[in-house]
Amino acid sequence: MNMHAQKIINLGLPKSGTTTLGEALKQAGLRVADWRIRAGQSDDDRINRRFVGKLMYDGYFENGDPLSMMPEFDAFTEIDVIRNGLNLWPQCDWGLLCAIRDRYPNAKFILTYRDPAKLSDSMGRWSNMGRTRLPSNAIPGLPEGYGGTDAERIRWIEGHYAFCRKVFDDTDGFLEYDVEDEDAPNKVSRFLDLELPWWGVANANTRNQAEEARD
Repeated sequence: MNMHAQKIINLGLPKSGTTTLGEALKQAGLRVADWRIRAGQSDDDRINRRFVGKLMYDGYFENGDPLSMMPEFDAFTEIDVIRNGLNLWPQCDWGLLCAIRDRYPNAKFILTYRDPAKLSDSMGRWSNMGRTRLPSNAIPGLPEGYGGTDAERIRWIEGHYAFCRKVFDDTDGFLEYDVEDEDAPNKVSRFLDLELPWWGVANANTRNQAEEARD
């Protein structure tokens, strides 16, 4: 473990610009773990094709370090997973986030903010997320049976934003930016002291997605 490494962790929820952030950091030369370690992406075959959130919890409960299973990666841009029998939300877990802060004092935490109503609408149209997966699982702040309506999802989304702001209100290692802010790439660049050669929209939700679509 390199305590001086600048690890970047995004606290954003699904469909809040997580893939765009990941692509921007990737094109800036960082090694990015976004939702899942892709085949051949890691030098460690044991973690290829595994979900980032599951690897975080494996490390957390095995040795107290949520990033220990993925030492080669610099940034983790979507860390939740709610499929294939898994229902994991590291960005909502204070114990896990505190463990990262303790072990990586230079870690940077980002919250990709998207208007709650727009984010809820996108979740509702993305694969079976709003129709089945959210209401069928017990999620931090969204118990089983809730999440099938915009009103319920919006309240949960607003609660998550409030949680992140409260948890990180005592640190300068936290940045919240609105994905619709034209100055967002400059804010991220200044925060990370990193030139971003690309910024755009990745993994856009333009229609009802097929059941097998990624999150």
